[in-house]
Amino acid sequence: MENINVALLQMTPCQSQIENMAKGEIFCRKAKNAGCDIALFPEMWNCGYQIFPDVQKNMENSVSDGSAFVNKFKELAHELNMAIAVTYMESHDPLPRNTVSVFDRRGVQILKYSKVHTCDFDVERYLTPGDDFSVSELDTEKGKVKIGAMICYDREFPESARILMLKGAEIILVPNACPMEINRLSQLRARAFENMVGIATANYAYGQTDCNGHSSAFDGIAYRENEAGSRDTLIIEAGESEGIYIASFPIDELRSYRYNEVHGNAYRKPKLYSELISEKVSPPFIRPDRR
Repeated sequence: MENINVALLQMTPCQSQIENMAKGEIFCRKAKNAGCDIALFPEMWNCGYQIFPDVQKNMENSVSDGSAFVNKFKELAHELNMAIAVTYMESHDPLPRNTVSVFDRRGVQILKYSKVHTCDFDVERYLTPGDDFSVSELDTEKGKVKIGAMICYDREFPESARILMLKGAEIILVPNACPMEINRLSQLRARAFENMVGIATANYAYGQTDCNGHSSAFDGIAYRENEAGSRDTLIIEAGESEGIYIASFPIDELRSYRYNEVHGNAYRKPKLYSELISEKVSPPFIRPDRR
């Protein structure tokens, strides 16, 4: 199987949803021309990750699956014969959700994920958290690959990527909207390493509030046959500027690696992990805004 190429669409948003839709289309067309199989947007692209304390304003900024914004990228995926992972503030009752939908090259929605770990210590308390982690098989021109998604703050919980790995994910798509620095990049590197999974993250470019670019991808292959020692799993790390940054994942090599290496699932001891699913929160981790 040829490498699967994921376009990390590192952009700054415009003043309106219509402008964001048009800009997103331009970037998707460029990604197709560059030979990409999947185009990945930064977090909540339709509104440029704008969340307000005014619930009504958030509802007005949100869009449904059948909206012109979402349909644009559904139709574009079909036209370009390229999968598109488009992000948006999704209309939902009682509060909107932070959502990514993946449309395959035929324009079929094969995966929809809403952010589970909302930043309830900040403005995301005005959103509804998601309630599941999903994995789907994506049919590309080069063959089928299993993909999952997590969004930004989900990265900080090892359980997010672990569940996706257990469900079969080979590549995890990560829309993002925050400053990417050494520790956050290290989290993504760790998630890729410990789960033997590819991770592709698209962040807003410098110029968007509290963002700095540095979209990245890790292939999860820490050891390579005939190479001494461990290797850096980083495929690409962007700078701060707008652009399309291409992460090329060697799927056949990753699959072979997963059959032979010691990470992942083979040596886990799930019977000893019951504390991980306890809902008890004790000092010093009690927070008044926890939902």
